Amino acid sequence: MKRVLIVEDEALMARMLARVLREEGYAAETAGDGQSGFARATDDSFDLLILDWMLPDRSGIQIVRGLRAAGVGTPVLMLTARGQVEDRVEGLDAGADDYLSKPFALPELLARVRALTRRPQAEPAETTVKAGDLVLDPVLHVVRRGDEEIHLTAKEFALLHTLVRRPGRVFTRSVLLDTIWGTPGEVRTNAVEIYISYLRKKLDREGERSLIRTVRGVGYTYRPGPTS
Repeated sequence: MKRVLIVEDEALMARMLARVLREEGYAAETAGDGQSGFARATDDSFDLLILDWMLPDRSGIQIVRGLRAAGVGTPVLMLTARGQVEDRVEGLDAGADDYLSKPFALPELLARVRALTRRPQAEPAETTVKAGDLVLDPVLHVVRRGDEEIHLTAKEFALLHTLVRRPGRVFTRSVLLDTIWGTPGEVRTNAVEIYISYLRKKLDREGERSLIRTVRGVGYTYRPGPTS
């Protein structure tokens, strides 16, 4: 049975969608806000995420960016009242797979759900992520550099994992805020810089160039160190 997670803050809409999907043979679950929806989407295995764009705490765009940065490839169908071409482009560029404007017809929604859940699923992600002599285990939240285990907080681990999964890619501060904190307006504007500093103190070795490089005026990128 295909599993669908609906992230929608309008309770009536969420219940209606869940009921319709269950009648069609799907196992449907709901989350009423962005934070809990993001947590459910990353902690469990769903075949499809139906995601409202406008959520009170973490927007649909922020959720999609966070999932894709974390390596979660679950297909995403965005629901929104924002129907401008620029909005659709922004949603798709963020990592959504399809887009449906409100109000919508249920037969069209179901057709899109069937199309997205028919797509072949990506191969499961590797248990560990390796870059140079650094190894991350996302399941156990363990980080090693060579033979040394490095203890990180949850936010430090999430930030490092985002950077290490795409070595060489430059991440802007705003993307990192969206991905790791989800609510940029509620955290200090220099939170990224502070946590990059924490990571460098724990990861870097004396006399060697930092694994996390600053790209002036843009953001940060991870460059693997020497293989042990």
